[in-house]
Amino acid sequence: MLKSTDVETDAILGRRTLEGRSAIVTGSTSGIGLGIAQALAKAGAAVMLNGLGDPVEIERQRAEMADENDVDVAYDSADMSSPEAIRMMVERAGARFGQVDIVVNNAGIQHVAPITEFPEAKWDAILSINLSAAFHLVRATYPAMRARGYGRIINVASAHGLVASPYKAAYVAAKHGLVGLTKVVALEGAEFGITANAICPGYVWTPLVEAQIDAQAKSHSIARDAVIRDIFLKDQPTKRFATVDELGALSIFLCGSAAASITGAAIPVDGGWTAH
Repeated sequence: MLKSTDVETDAILGRRTLEGRSAIVTGSTSGIGLGIAQALAKAGAAVMLNGLGDPVEIERQRAEMADENDVDVAYDSADMSSPEAIRMMVERAGARFGQVDIVVNNAGIQHVAPITEFPEAKWDAILSINLSAAFHLVRATYPAMRARGYGRIINVASAHGLVASPYKAAYVAAKHGLVGLTKVVALEGAEFGITANAICPGYVWTPLVEAQIDAQAKSHSIARDAVIRDIFLKDQPTKRFATVDELGALSIFLCGSAAASITGAAIPVDGGWTAH
């Protein structure tokens, strides 16, 4: 279920359309970020991974991605809550790859609670990781992109960057802010070959979501299929999860020449959720 069998998607990912380009993908040691990083590598781009996880597993993924795609793949453990760490990661990526052409801001955290009970520290952390980190990474890479006349900035927002849900004050605020930041960067970069777009997924099939389904089924003593249908996919009219392969294919398209006039967009990948 984690792998797409779509022929067109596989064809898009199979072309090395990004040969000679390099990318930083934050939050890319698992889930959506890892899927996008794999797509970029398959398209021929050098990739800087970033995120949390078991160092042994991260190194295995890095080496496998590099070997399978014959590209340079690096890993940087920069703390996305630290502007200085983000700047240093950009410097290291530039030193290794020569330049940074593509930025994918995917790092994110979540906390769910009523607004009257929402911990202030959680609010600050979510805004820092989900929104401010994207600003700092764009700010650090933008001047060189502008000088070269090419840049692709992809911000992984959410359907919650377009609509709200209860109990997710910080997440919804940060994702709405990320969509707004995307539009500003798009306007400022429009004359310099820089595009900025936000991808707004609904629920995506990842190992994390799979674990959450199992946990909810156990805690509420209801069938796994009922959790999927009545909780996770309740607002997705297609009644299916998006896949990381679909998000990867969209990212490759947005980085290519065919998407040169697509900028400032917030693109739902939510099975029709926000079409209501």
